[in-house]
Formats: sequence, structure tokens, C-alpha cells
Amino acid sequence: MTHTLRGAAAITGLGMTPMGRIYGKSPTELAADAVRLALEDAGLQKDQVDGLLINPGITGFIGGGISLALQNYLGMGNLRLLNHMNAAGSTAAQMVQYATLAISAGMANHVVCVFADAPLTEKTSAGAVYGGAARMPGRPKGMAGLGAAAGMFGANTPYALATQRHMALYGTTQDQLGAIAVAERAWATMNPAAQMREPMTLDDYHASRWVVEPLHLLDCCLVSNGAVAVIVSGADRAKDMPQNPVYVWGMGQGHPGDSSRDGSDWETETGAKLAAETAYRMAGVGPNDVDICELYDCYTYTVLVTLEDYGFCKKGEGGPFVEDGKLGPGGSLPTNTGGGELSGYYMWGMTPLSEAIIQGRGAGGERQVQKNDVILCTGNGGNLSYHAALILSPHAG
Repeated sequence: MTHTLRGAAAITGLGMTPMGRIYGKSPTELAADAVRLALEDAGLQKDQVDGLLINPGITGFIGGGISLALQNYLGMGNLRLLNHMNAAGSTAAQMVQYATLAISAGMANHVVCVFADAPLTEKTSAGAVYGGAARMPGRPKGMAGLGAAAGMFGANTPYALATQRHMALYGTTQDQLGAIAVAERAWATMNPAAQMREPMTLDDYHASRWVVEPLHLLDCCLVSNGAVAVIVSGADRAKDMPQNPVYVWGMGQGHPGDSSRDGSDWETETGAKLAAETAYRMAGVGPNDVDICELYDCYTYTVLVTLEDYGFCKKGEGGPFVEDGKLGPGGSLPTNTGGGELSGYYMWGMTPLSEAIIQGRGAGGERQVQKNDVILCTGNGGNLSYHAALILSPHAG
């Protein structure tokens, strides 16, 4: 039986600013640019939008990020739906989910979902941005601060520990992680919007410096300035709009909770498993039906464990699964076809979502995957703490 929400809403607008080391604009200004581009893309006037969902990036933590005041900056009045959301990298997919639910309930007709960030400044390293955020005043002190005092702060260290755990349990190798990075770079060479377009070999991967062993620099995502906005509309309206609609077939979330509790396997068993159950059931599909994966890839390991938890291979078999190059151009499971966050650009969950929309529209140019009927798009946040999924399709269903 087809779920009532399958195909009830579609993504009808996409706006993307230049991304990378782009200076001179605040997150609010970047957000406004992305929203304007999305409206033009969707053929909508501003007063036709009645919903606005806002996701700040790391600047939302360290000051200067986009806020609810964006509504006034954009000159949007009489909104039926408005929220300022942050579930880290899972937020983009969640925004589309909540927009879909609101539209299906008759609360809104066209909802703008926007992410904007500008953490990079000239002569400041990307690592300093997130490392500084991790050491902000107000972080735990005393016994609760022992981890940070020992160097356990930011995202690199816990993801390195998770990777090391998978290696110890299942024999996952550095070459297998490198295969993910190499495959994504191959896609990025065909993406004009990607930050890293120079070809990369496995030798290049191994030659990159350690960040936190076993993670090399090329295991880790970029940091970018920029903004992305998408517009979600009801399916009945979407079919008459200028762009090919990308329909929401399924959606799910999974949030495993406190990783410090006794018995937690947060390193290898993520919230993706719970999200997958809900999303697959709603869409009426399974892993064998998926044509394209656009997966959150803050680290190479995130891709590997996500593939396992979505059932593309058994737990512990992610390494052998990816090592034959099946994720790259010409492979049997095209994954992160714009270069992802490792080589494309880092707009949190908007990175996989934006590329999923491009592939769903058939607008990928040189990198377009011919078979695009079912696209899995995921978002991940925290230390594998928050997870959300969308299953998208160019078909109304």
C-alpha cells in the first residue's frame, strides 16, 4: 500500500551561491542571495512563499549566524510557517520533512528552507574555525571537562575513534577509506561548483598529513562560506512550475542518544538504521532500488558506516564493499556525485540535498547519472548523533 505522504510534496526551487573561500558577505546576505536564486528558479514571487525554515551553520554557535530576523531582512510577511532549526548536519533533510508535513496538513503552500554560513576569514585556517568553536566559553569544566583537557574536543577526535573502532572490529583498512575519497574527488572534477577539482590518486590520499590518526586530511570534509536554499511545494502546484519537480517519496529520522552510556555502540551502529526503516517503508523501496546515494560525508568513515546501516552491505563489510570503486563515476552505486563535502563544498546537510536535486532534475551535465529514479539523501550531525533521510525521485509516484 502506498503511503499517503509519498509524492505529496516536491522540491521545486534550488538556489546556490558561490561556495568556498568566498569573502565579503555575512551569512544573512548570503542567505538572501540563495533565497532570491531559489525563487527565480521556482518561478515564484516572494509574496507567494508562506513558509520559511532557517538553519545557521557554525556561525550560529560562534556569533553572527542567520536568525529569525532573516524573515524581515527578506521582506517576507504573513508567513504561515516559520522556525529557526538546528539539528546539526541532519537539519537540511529535517527542514524538507517538516515542510512536507506542513504542506500535507494544509499549513503552507511553498516553504523556503535555507542554510547559510560564513565561518572562514582571510588568513584563518579551516581547522581553526571548528576547533575554536569547540573551545568556546561555557563548555564543561571540572570532571565533565576532562575529555577536552585531554584533547577530546571538536569533531575530528570522536570520528577518528569511531573509525579506529570499525577497523579493530572488522579489519577495515586505510586503502578502503581512501577509495571513498578518491571516488568523490573523481566526481568533483566534473562539478564546476566544487572546491577541489584536481584529480586525486590513492597515493595522494596516503601522502596527505594526519589530522587525528587514522584520519588523514583527505578523510575530512572542507569548510566553506556560502548558502543554499530550496523550496518545497505541494505536488499539485509542482507539476505546473518551471523546473522538473523532485518528489519526496520517503523520509525518516534516527537519533540514538547518549553515546557515553554503558553498552553504546555509537561508533558502528548509528541512527541511520532507524531512519532507513521509516524512509524505506514510506517510499515503498529498499536498498536494491536505490540508483544514487547522496550521503553526508563529514568524514570518509561516515560514508562507509552509513552504507552499512542503510543495508547496502552487512555490518562490518563496508570496507570491502567500497574498495572496488563502485561509488565513483561508472560504478554500480554512484555516491556523492558532486564531490560531496570531502571535495565539493561543505554546506552541512545542504551539500547532499542540493546534489540530489540536481541529479533528480537530470541537470548534472557531465556528471549526470542516467538512472535516477530513486535517490537516497542523508544528513548526519554531532558525533554520529543525529540522522535524517530523504528518498527522492523525479517521478510523482
